[in-house]
Amino acid sequence: MAITVHCDIVSAEESLFGGLVERVIASGQLGDLGIEPGHAALLTPLKPGPVRIVKQGGAEEVIYVSGGYLEVQPNCVTILADTAVRADDVDEAAALEAKKHAEQALENQGADFDYSRALTQLAEAAAQLRTIQQLREKLGKH
Repeated sequence: MAITVHCDIVSAEESLFGGLVERVIASGQLGDLGIEPGHAALLTPLKPGPVRIVKQGGAEEVIYVSGGYLEVQPNCVTILADTAVRADDVDEAAALEAKKHAEQALENQGADFDYSRALTQLAEAAAQLRTIQQLREKLGKH
């Protein structure tokens, strides 16, 4: 049996995951992180994107987070997400539409245009689509 650590993934709306994991892979502000039991204590902001969880026994789960923080303590990994959704529940059509809308906003800048908001919306939509792609690759669906 592999060594495990307890992991919790929560958002403002709900608790999405709580249990023993062998590994957590997430996108931190300074790059990708691979957290395993015994990892040094850490607190880092997360970028929008997929969080992969390798559960006890090797089964994987993918969760999309729109940002937040990852904290590593000796016996616990906690992800406090702004918004979190199981990858199975991410709406691909809505993400594609949001990406298209953000790209159009960047092209057609009006007087009340908010550049940083459009870039944020584009980044979040692209991250949701990356999450869907990772889930498909994991399941062998293309």
